[in-house]
Amino acid sequence: MRKIVLITALLLAFTTFSVHAQRGSDVELRAGEVDSTTHFIWVSPSFAYQWPFGSLKETFKSNMNFGVDLTYKTNKNWTISLDFNYLFGSKLRNQAAVVGPDMLTSNGDLIDGNGLKATIYFEGRYWNISAGVGKIIPVSRWRNSGIWLKLNAGYFEHKIRINDPDDQIPQLADPYRKCYDQRCNGFCLTQFVGYLFMQKRRVCSFYAGFEVSEIWSKSSRDFNIVLGGKDETKKFSVLIGPKVGWVIPLYEKRKIQTLYRY
Repeated sequence: MRKIVLITALLLAFTTFSVHAQRGSDVELRAGEVDSTTHFIWVSPSFAYQWPFGSLKETFKSNMNFGVDLTYKTNKNWTISLDFNYLFGSKLRNQAAVVGPDMLTSNGDLIDGNGLKATIYFEGRYWNISAGVGKIIPVSRWRNSGIWLKLNAGYFEHKIRINDPDDQIPQLADPYRKCYDQRCNGFCLTQFVGYLFMQKRRVCSFYAGFEVSEIWSKSSRDFNIVLGGKDETKKFSVLIGPKVGWVIPLYEKRKIQTLYRY
């Protein structure tokens, strides 16, 4: 809850700053004129819905992805960015693969310490941080808008979040829980292809497109209780899905003459 409040407060602060920074600086174009490309810094909250393939698909279903990136755009329309993403909401395909068949009844249920059906939740949780470069290709007289091609490289981690709200399953209590969460981490490449919309009102800018991530990972736990030892498997996974983001301007350096005729 505290994380949600903090994120909301930061977004409101960025929005307030952006509205004041952009007041009176909207771009007006007359017939036969084009917007000039500028140096630009923005922060962008984003949302994506993704489908897993490869190793992740063996354990998880689709997930949601909330992210934020800090981007600098040159007057040549090259972009340099630092991205953070938090992935959540991914349900498990096979509960037995997490806790092992010996802990489940014939109906696939877990029994708690009182001999009752346990209330427990399993969910995929991932996060990654990366840096990247990109290029905006204008297709109209709004020269800061256009097709956005982007490549990022960074660190990726994923695991199974095990939530036993009643604390009635001794096998899944700390520190044994780490033997079940299958935490893995490694290197990640991400490609994005989309369109960046940035016209008259800069604070109303956004982007939308399609994103693909390739992940090379291995277990970071010393013991997997289902395997009876350390998981030495090298894993390769892919996440694919649509992505949208709101561009919140922080700084724009314009020339005195911002409009040019054809």
